Amino acid sequence: MEKSIISRIDALREKMRQANIDATIIPHSDPHQSEYMAPHWHLREFFSGFSGSAGTLVVTVDDARLWTDSRYFLQAADQLEGSLIILMKDGLPSTPSINQYLTSTLQPGASVGIDAMTFSVAALNQLKSDLDKAGISLTTDFHPADGIWTERPDLPADKAFIHKTEYAGEEAASKIKRILKEVDQAGAGAIFISALDEIAWLLNIRGNDVRYNPVVTSFLFLAPEGSTLFVEEAKIDDDVKLHLSQLGIDTKPYSRALEFLEALPADTRVLADPTTSPAIVPVKLAGRMVAALSPVKLPKAIRNDIQIAGLRKAMTRDGVALVNAFMEIESRLAQGDTMTELEVCRVITRHRSLQPLYFDDSFGTIAGYREHGAIVHYEPDEESDATLAPEGLLLIDSGAQYLDGTTDITRTISLGSPTPEECHDFTLVLMGHIDLASALFPEGTRGAQLDVLARRYLWQEGKTFLHGTGHGVGHFLNVHEGPQSIRLQENPVALQPGMLTSNEPGLYVTGKYGIRSENLVLTVPALSTPDGGNFLRFETVTLFPFDTNLVDTSMMTDAQIKWLNDYHKHVYDTLSPHLSADAAQWLARKTEPVMKNPYNFD
Repeated sequence: MEKSIISRIDALREKMRQANIDATIIPHSDPHQSEYMAPHWHLREFFSGFSGSAGTLVVTVDDARLWTDSRYFLQAADQLEGSLIILMKDGLPSTPSINQYLTSTLQPGASVGIDAMTFSVAALNQLKSDLDKAGISLTTDFHPADGIWTERPDLPADKAFIHKTEYAGEEAASKIKRILKEVDQAGAGAIFISALDEIAWLLNIRGNDVRYNPVVTSFLFLAPEGSTLFVEEAKIDDDVKLHLSQLGIDTKPYSRALEFLEALPADTRVLADPTTSPAIVPVKLAGRMVAALSPVKLPKAIRNDIQIAGLRKAMTRDGVALVNAFMEIESRLAQGDTMTELEVCRVITRHRSLQPLYFDDSFGTIAGYREHGAIVHYEPDEESDATLAPEGLLLIDSGAQYLDGTTDITRTISLGSPTPEECHDFTLVLMGHIDLASALFPEGTRGAQLDVLARRYLWQEGKTFLHGTGHGVGHFLNVHEGPQSIRLQENPVALQPGMLTSNEPGLYVTGKYGIRSENLVLTVPALSTPDGGNFLRFETVTLFPFDTNLVDTSMMTDAQIKWLNDYHKHVYDTLSPHLSADAAQWLARKTEPVMKNPYNFD
């Protein structure tokens, strides 16, 4: 692989020389600014060999560097080995941004080439501003893959399908009416939507275009006078065509979206989100663009009553599947069967697939044994697949797409007698998880204001994790969605009732183990104060026990122990009626109450 990567970059540099380009930026992105995308857009992976869902490659005439965040530091170091590409650990104070690197490396008069379709409006504006100050020009029609990636996959041709109102909870026509009202209030007469999850939610359609993410590759132009979905015709069957027609939506080929925008009347004002629209959009609209955040983001994130009811049912089915899967894994290991990380993934997917309304996994299962658990987004393959033994920690991060909800859960379990160090670190993470899950907070609170609750016990020992504590989760949509988040970095979006967010603090010890405890939490009303203030709280909706063999109760407060016991009782009471007698007995053992340990042997 290293040789092929080197030859690809050599070919790219020759292409750059012919185009008088001194540097090119290849993001992991598509024209919709998706985190996960169809293979057609995996340019960064093609040129670097790095397969993570976040990261950007920068190639100059004599240098190549890849920026990625802490989730992928270990994975990137491994996948880049021998490629001559330097890893840049994004987010660390010592690591310059890509723009800083380019302006300090290139000379005035140099040229940077990019494909504007893979940059958002906002990202391109910031890049151009920084380059202009350094006297560096920007070319926006440089296509790195052309002539080099000769076997590039085609755009996906899978059929779209309707997401029924019994699961979505609101007719698409009602959603469209709401959004067009917001568009009018923003001073625009139409909206151009690029984000695939927004289009899928708004139109109540889903697809198979991106692995694990049930979206449809398309652009949507929405206006009271007439709307158009830009999508390949082969993807639209008669049912979906009728569905769109009833909504007043025409279809045109995916490739014609930009020429459509260019041909709009001069007085048409089109709202487009600069964070998700490809950077070529304002050029095609030629002054007709109203730059504003998409009015779809917030209502998509706030579940209605039908979605919430469906979510709870999906969580129950998911919990049943996990009980059966973990019980099988434990039994087979006890019998001396050979089990590997990949087999763990297969067992979990198989049990989920037996549940009603199962559609797919919501991401590739992470099963990291021992040191592999320290690789935050590790996904085993045939080369890395480790064999489990009756010792050490196993971190399993998995999720499913059900027609009525999306799940995401991480559990860390001990396969033998855990060490005091493992128990200590596991309990630190669990205490942070519990404190965040127990939070009571006033309306208007943002995730960054709560993030410290998950980290403070780690910080007190000089430990931390570098990824976010919580991400939004879609409804039978992408497992990673905004606009809300819980993380150190400021996000102006307040947590609101109906939002589903992950709670997943962790700790990663390179070469030894990884620990992460993740549940999904629903923001719900809590109480109102006499002066009219409203408070919110989190309802934990994930249903599966934590490994109490790893819990050191001597470190925990009485309130934290009570939370754990109450949660485990809720898990048992909810799941046991749906389990076999053997599975119910297994779950009863896993949810037995823990008591305060008066002894601390540290």
